[in-house]
Amino acid sequence: MSFQAYLDTIEAKTKLTPRQLVNIAAERGLTVPPVKPTAIVDWLKADYNLGRGHAMALVHVIKNGAAISDKHVGAEGVHRDASTELWLDGVATKPAGY
Repeated sequence: MSFQAYLDTIEAKTKLTPRQLVNIAAERGLTVPPVKPTAIVDWLKADYNLGRGHAMALVHVIKNGAAISDKHVGAEGVHRDASTELWLDGVATKPAGY
């Protein structure tokens, strides 16, 4: 599964875009260093029933923003992403190529 696919699945499950979840995390004080990933994972599990893998994808976005490594960009296989920039504003508004 690509990184973007993880975020799309999170949106389908929570009915919230990744950007909305980042904003909620900020309101809860979960974006202020040195917040530990465990605190974010526990919140996402308790409030949205997200598993660890999906929660950790969102931890990355909360801590690092929408940029990801180019490791899988342009690669073959199920883990490939089309871009080093993730789309956080929801599937309905996602441009082609994400």
